[in-house]
Amino acid sequence: MEAGGLLDSFIYGACVVFTLGMFSAGLSDLRHMRMTRSVDNVQFLPFLTTEVNNLGWLSYGALKGDGILIVVNAVGAALQTLYILAYLHYCPRKAKVIQTKSTQCLSYPLTIATLLTSASWCLYGFQLRDPYIMVSNFPGIVTSFIRFWLFWKYPQEQDRNYRLLQT
Repeated sequence: MEAGGLLDSFIYGACVVFTLGMFSAGLSDLRHMRMTRSVDNVQFLPFLTTEVNNLGWLSYGALKGDGILIVVNAVGAALQTLYILAYLHYCPRKAKVIQTKSTQCLSYPLTIATLLTSASWCLYGFQLRDPYIMVSNFPGIVTSFIRFWLFWKYPQEQDRNYRLLQT
């Protein structure tokens, strides 16, 4: 296998692994909602935007005949639908990060997974010289950095208490 083929395989594999990992990150939120029978500390918007994104990419993958895009986004769309339905079932109201000055409702693992997934898909699009893939995944990188900034600006209470215990 030539070097370019090996690099391509690595990038394609990274896209699949990171993306499926990101979609699976919602399973912990789903488990939390089922156990507590509430949506406290779980945000709806990431589920909705990922669902819309999955459906768009699934359509694009079908038009292009790209099996990687089809399989990954079909799995993602199914999982996001499950998360959305659970959220709607358990949701009495929604919390806001800026208003509450708390990142308790943001998922740090999901933020990391989104950054890795978006970056790997950008690389995938770069390898294919496909600007549609590159451009549409760039917002995931930007929003991940915004969430990292929110985690820095409004640290989670449990993290603050842990740091206090260490000093």
